[in-house]
Amino acid sequence: MAQRKVIWSPRAQIRLYDILEYFAQRNKSRSYSAKLYRTFTKELAFVSKQPDIGIRTELDDIRGLIVGDYILFYETTPDQIIVHTLWDCRQDPNSLKIK
Repeated sequence: MAQRKVIWSPRAQIRLYDILEYFAQRNKSRSYSAKLYRTFTKELAFVSKQPDIGIRTELDDIRGLIVGDYILFYETTPDQIIVHTLWDCRQDPNSLKIK
């Protein structure tokens, strides 16, 4: 089976940017942010090969992949992995919006 292309939704892109920018500001360096981004990319590459590895959610076709303190919520199509949002598990779960 061919590897699926990873697509980040606008919400996921904003969340990713906010998380990476937070650590860059807090640490006064972008090295941790780069490492975190590589970790997300590596895990998503694995998901593109094994799309059912994530935990099923209450939403149809949405799965969650735990990556450290974060959950990547994604949906699979025959040729894509669509990342709907990136969630920091240390936040209030009542404010979580996946789609």
